[in-house]
Amino acid sequence: MSDSIRPGLLDAVKTVLFGAMGVRRKADHERQTQPLNPVYLIVAGVVFAALFVLTLIVIVRIVVS
Repeated sequence: MSDSIRPGLLDAVKTVLFGAMGVRRKADHERQTQPLNPVYLIVAGVVFAALFVLTLIVIVRIVVS
């Protein structure tokens, strides 16, 4: 992976995670002058959603058993 791809992907993951929590610092929003790659946002969002759903399923199975 080249260095130019890694920061973009990391920024996309941060954006998705902070968006899921509903918090984002104004400084981070203003610092981001170039738009994120939409592919990174989609991939990070799908992975986060899948992990979130799997976590909920595991929690429910633990509580019910």
